[in-house]
Amino acid sequence: MATDATPPQGNIAPAPAAPAAELSPDRLRWRCDPDSIPFETTSSAPLAEGVIGQDRAIRAIQMGLEVGAPGYNIFVCGLAGSSRGGLITRMIQELEPHTELAPDRCYVNNFKAPDRPRLLTLPRGKAQSFKKDMTAGIDFLRRRIPQVFEGEPFQRQKGRIVERFTVREKELMDDFTRRIAKEQFALGRMQVGAVALPEIFPVLDGQMVPVEELPKLVQEGKLETVVAETIERKYDQFRQEFTVVYRKTLLLSRELASEMSYLEQEAASVLLDGVIEDLKEKYSDPRVSEYLEEVRHHILDNLDLFKDREGEESEDQHPPEETERKPGPERDPYRVYGVNVLLAHSPEETFPVIFETSPTYVNVFGSIHRNYDPRGAWNSDFMDIRPGSMLRADGGFLIMYAMDCLTETGVWRTLKRALNHAKLEIQPLEYLFPLGGAVMKPEPIDLTTKIILIGDRQLYELLYTYEEDFRKIFKVRAEFDEEMNMSQDVIPLYGGHLRKLSGDEGLCPFDRTAVAALIEYGVRRAGRRNKITARVNEVLDLARESCYTARQDGETPVTGRHVQKALQSKIERHALVEEKMREMIAEGLILIDTDGARVGVVNGLSVFEYGGHYFGKPSRITASVSLGKAGLINIEREAGMSGRLHDKGMQIISGYLRGMFAQDKPMSLSASLCFEQSYSGVDGDSASSTEIYAILSALSAVPLRQDVAVTGSVNQQGEIQCIGGINEKIEGFFDTCRLKGLTGRQGVIMPQENVEDLMLREEVIDAVTKGQFHIWPIKRVEQGIEILTGRRAGARNGEGKFEEGTLFGIVDSRLREMVKKLKEFE
Repeated sequence: MATDATPPQGNIAPAPAAPAAELSPDRLRWRCDPDSIPFETTSSAPLAEGVIGQDRAIRAIQMGLEVGAPGYNIFVCGLAGSSRGGLITRMIQELEPHTELAPDRCYVNNFKAPDRPRLLTLPRGKAQSFKKDMTAGIDFLRRRIPQVFEGEPFQRQKGRIVERFTVREKELMDDFTRRIAKEQFALGRMQVGAVALPEIFPVLDGQMVPVEELPKLVQEGKLETVVAETIERKYDQFRQEFTVVYRKTLLLSRELASEMSYLEQEAASVLLDGVIEDLKEKYSDPRVSEYLEEVRHHILDNLDLFKDREGEESEDQHPPEETERKPGPERDPYRVYGVNVLLAHSPEETFPVIFETSPTYVNVFGSIHRNYDPRGAWNSDFMDIRPGSMLRADGGFLIMYAMDCLTETGVWRTLKRALNHAKLEIQPLEYLFPLGGAVMKPEPIDLTTKIILIGDRQLYELLYTYEEDFRKIFKVRAEFDEEMNMSQDVIPLYGGHLRKLSGDEGLCPFDRTAVAALIEYGVRRAGRRNKITARVNEVLDLARESCYTARQDGETPVTGRHVQKALQSKIERHALVEEKMREMIAEGLILIDTDGARVGVVNGLSVFEYGGHYFGKPSRITASVSLGKAGLINIEREAGMSGRLHDKGMQIISGYLRGMFAQDKPMSLSASLCFEQSYSGVDGDSASSTEIYAILSALSAVPLRQDVAVTGSVNQQGEIQCIGGINEKIEGFFDTCRLKGLTGRQGVIMPQENVEDLMLREEVIDAVTKGQFHIWPIKRVEQGIEILTGRRAGARNGEGKFEEGTLFGIVDSRLREMVKKLKEFE
């Protein structure tokens, strides 16, 4: 092997290649024998669904699903053009991975810090019952606490307390009243606005006179000045004493309120303790118990909420669910005791599998709802927290398209944060922006959600290379192959998918010939006879169209003829650009010769793709040589229309020419190569052998056949290498030749390595069978140039010289002559 890979040294040249043999018609297409189909129609085929031939990807996905360590999320590559999200959802359900099921989650009020709602984690299936029990408990207290307060025992105790404090207050006021009465003063009330305040009044002639009127009485001579001054002095003294007495009464009022509050709490505690203790016994989690204690203290501190018996009526008219959702500033005062269930499960539920088709920030991570009042002001509380699909998939799997996550505002950034810390913080979207602010900061939620992103290989490589966190949080790469090995085992799988398609969509059954035709289509899509496409959806699309064709013809089941007709219709729908190019060739606007011979001109073959439709078209490639030292000039590159692979091909051509003809002399020439009438750029190296033939023809002045087109890559040793799109290229030149008239001499030179890729159309095979068209597979440049020129290529003899009269001999002589002339000119 090492010897074969070593380039020839000095005058040693490769052994001459054997003449190329034309391919026989039986090698131009792989056929699926209808007799090998193990069922008459797909109605009797074994049912099949899901993916086929993807063992590597399935093993990767299963490992990613079942490894619970951090970072083992999955990035799925491949299978573009199919419903990958639904496909992976079904795969997960079929694999039934072992996962730890998530508990229920709910948010409740944090009475100590209302802007930081408390998270409660409950066993599966308990969140809704906890919410119902809390609602029932509050409803019970709303009904019974007013009844207790209105009951005779409570009223009797309340009366005794009020009576005791009333007596003490009366004693204080009566003692003060007696003392001022001795000095001709009395205690009355003065109206100040809408309030009557206690006031001290002097008593003159049996009448209470406001102290402010004393100066007026002195002016009128009804009261002496000395007496008035004495009254005012005593008034100031009694006023100070009254302030002390009044403060004592206020203190008594506060003591009364405290004792009444204690009495109410004692009375309510009989009911409240029963409710709270029952809930604590039923829900024994420490965090739940802590929350219930906060509820107990808050209710006891706010018993006024429970004194109104009308609450029972408003409860009947407005159920808690409606009250919670009512917008506006006036909310249910009992809302603070509500339970906002974000994640609840039923006993029969298994792990969730959610395919998020619209991964916006709100849909994935949730948000905090805003409640607006008529004036435009808004507010939010713990009951306004809304979950997203990431929380709903807790304990299970969330499937999203990677590109959507990257393009939706804030999603990728927040997803990375959530996966790195295994925590979810629910915030509104505006929280991500500089001027946005969070109204609340709910307690973070610990998550075990497994994320599955779907993308292509290029996106994966970009993220892996430039996104540092990506390789830490997506450690599993599941790559779906676009093709699989073709074997007899594939036929039942294809038949099973066709049966399922017929059952799900009410299509006609498919007979043996139809299944064989669809399998052949799958092999052609794979591009290799020993492979078949794994993109089953593309085959199923053709099956749908074939059923439509059969029904249009009023026939059932679907046959191979219907499949071929549907395929032809599909090509016709997408072939407008192809037909326009053929028209331009027919009208001579695009210069392509399919007969005769020309020097330095050869027909190359290109593949075009428009909207998923691939077709081949011949392209004229020309070469021009002259004296000089510029070497090969790539006109496409000089015009900025050449891709990197085409540039590489040009360098390979230079290497081949130097190795073949510049071992005993310098390479002194200037040669230009051009794809004529090419206006959209050129890339790829599949025309490198074609370009060599054009240069050899230009150097030797030996014309090349224009009824033969060439495709094939070449290496520096002159070996022809395989290329892509071989079927489309051959069919494209055949269509051009048929358009201009088949002569029986036309054909295509192709790489020997591509013979196993041939899946040509029937009309091409028929033309080859009738001798109207030819296909020559070759392994070396020498074989191709002999077909194109009708001359032997030639090889070096023992003296290192090419045989005279051979094409290589003519080229070598021309190059020697050019070296000599260049020296003479210099």
